Amino acid sequence: MRNIRSTVLLASSVAIGLFAVAIGESWIVKRAEVATKSVVVASKDLPFGTQLKEGMLEVVEWPAKSDLPQAHADPVQIYQRVINTSILKGEPVLAAKLAPQGEKSGLSALLHEGSRAITVKVNEIVGVAGFALPGNHVDVIVNATHKSGHVVSKIVLERILVLALAQDASTSETKPRLVNAVTLEVTPVQAEQIDLARSVGSLSLVLRSQMDTAHVQTPGASIVSLFGNPEPVAPAPQLVTSKPKVTAPAATRSREPIPAKPPPQPKPEIIRGITKSLE
Repeated sequence: MRNIRSTVLLASSVAIGLFAVAIGESWIVKRAEVATKSVVVASKDLPFGTQLKEGMLEVVEWPAKSDLPQAHADPVQIYQRVINTSILKGEPVLAAKLAPQGEKSGLSALLHEGSRAITVKVNEIVGVAGFALPGNHVDVIVNATHKSGHVVSKIVLERILVLALAQDASTSETKPRLVNAVTLEVTPVQAEQIDLARSVGSLSLVLRSQMDTAHVQTPGASIVSLFGNPEPVAPAPQLVTSKPKVTAPAATRSREPIPAKPPPQPKPEIIRGITKSLE
């Protein structure tokens, strides 16, 4: 009886082992059947503006079904090229992450075709308290005096890409930084508008959501829009009261002067013979 039980247990163990081997072999075969392709990836973290050289790239096998139409298979083809964004270790180096052929390292490698870079002087308030970091988008507000004489604030440019803070264009920073200058990516027309705006008024930056791409048309803000235009209030009428006449007491009442009598005129004497008389 014991022999039969041992035999059954042994047979069951063998069957389970064979079943596991069959499943493992099937899994290996299916894995081997997955098509792969060679893809160039970064062998270490690469900051933006890096000129690719030997030792920075490696080739790995990537599933062929993955959608990587801009991937490279040979690192030699992209040596000496400059990357226009940060690339992490193991991340494929796609054509969209490379600056145009012949572009040198530096801030110019970040500019898209037809774009320009312009630097705006800011402070801790104008620079959105340091929260506007490279890679963020901002709106530009100008505060100036209108030809009517009123002070006006108006958004003149929307969704402008921040390229660098001061002399640093790293996009790996996440903490706010207080700087005195922000470099923006603009079109030639926008560069002219910013240059004119900062010559006639002061500029401010407004941080914008990365997902917000809608255009907003605003009338601008003025003193009237802030406080309204109240109608002038007429002054209250003033009551005119006559002052009572003050009569001086009799003792102190002034008397009119009495004109003095003229002195008597001497009468002429007339002598007639021996008689003297007065006329």
